[in-house]
Amino acid sequence: MATIIPFRGIRPAPDKVHLVASRAVDGYSSVDLHDKLKTNPFSFLHVINPDFSDGKKTKPGSAERLQKIKAKYLQFRKENVFVQDAEPCYYIYRQQKSGQQYTGLIGCSSIDDYFSGVIKIHEQTLTEREEKLKQYLEVCDFNAEPVLFSYPNDAAIDAITEKTVKTDPVYDFTTTDKVRHTLWIVSERKAVQTIQDHFRTIKAVYIADGHHRSASSALLGKSRRALNPGYTGQEPYNFYLGVFFPETQLKIFDFNRVVKDLNGLTEKEFLQKVSGKFELTEKGTSLYKPSAKHNFSMYLGGKWYSLHPKKGIVNDREPVGSLDAFLLTEHILSPILDIHDLKTDKRIGFVSGIKGMEELKNQVDNWKAKVAFGLYPVSMDQLKRIADTNSIMPPKTTWVEPKMRSGLVIYSLSE
Repeated sequence: MATIIPFRGIRPAPDKVHLVASRAVDGYSSVDLHDKLKTNPFSFLHVINPDFSDGKKTKPGSAERLQKIKAKYLQFRKENVFVQDAEPCYYIYRQQKSGQQYTGLIGCSSIDDYFSGVIKIHEQTLTEREEKLKQYLEVCDFNAEPVLFSYPNDAAIDAITEKTVKTDPVYDFTTTDKVRHTLWIVSERKAVQTIQDHFRTIKAVYIADGHHRSASSALLGKSRRALNPGYTGQEPYNFYLGVFFPETQLKIFDFNRVVKDLNGLTEKEFLQKVSGKFELTEKGTSLYKPSAKHNFSMYLGGKWYSLHPKKGIVNDREPVGSLDAFLLTEHILSPILDIHDLKTDKRIGFVSGIKGMEELKNQVDNWKAKVAFGLYPVSMDQLKRIADTNSIMPPKTTWVEPKMRSGLVIYSLSE
């Protein structure tokens, strides 16, 4: 049963929230990042990039850099850029973007749930990255970017959420990327207890995005427990920040592929090889998007194609083997294009579905890629099936929305 606790959130002062909350660093170009840091002294980017303030460069991930991050964070708190709630709360977060609306709940998950398997994973993590993130947490001592979780809809939690969003929010602002962010606080004791009790009836929660953040938080908690044999399990380091969306409030987009070359083949030779395993239908110059599971779109030489696996290729009883991302790798990327490791091969790139088929066409037309493949989005049932069978998805199989801003609500790992 899931343990999701309320906490005393550390968050931007209401008059500064639109200035503080930021996208992840890799969401900005170098020019935009510099402009943000130069023109906005309240941006959380100053915490993430503390070298900008004093002009003294430090190595990313170094002890010196991490200490500077923590110092900048503490400076923001001292200057009341951040305030802390007096009592443990939950927070209702809503994001409105491109006609979509997502509403979830911010709380803290238990590392014991991670160890026991109540928290379900579908992605393999890299040990080196886990350790780096653990070191970050060890020194900086806070979570500023929540792990994105999904859970089965619960009527009681849904009712509290629906009631809360009819009240005045503590934050309501729109960022320059035309995304509206709204936050409400759930502090009434009965409501807080109801939420916590009902999460305890939920058998599993699923990581939608943030596997490395989960793993590193669990590692941190484990190491701090080792230094404190008398731990109770209630210390802050036993929990980590999460935003929990009911299944009906998440959207899984496709994650598409672009390849730089045809592995020495002509377009005609490549199409002949693909047709050995797939039924090809030329669709002309109009954008073509996959219409269902096991249907692929392909853009090559200014033309779109529809691809369907031939009979006997797909085994839908296999959780991983029936994924379209697996089928594409198994029957085209690996045997025809000689791409075997999607994590390291520089010839393949990935394009999130929120950019549409237009971006696939654009990359090929502008010689950034030779061929592009569009995939049908993975369903929530497929994701859960993978996680429930302790299986691992191929890299870059899902793009999940929404993406929450850093610094909107922070969890202290020691207070």
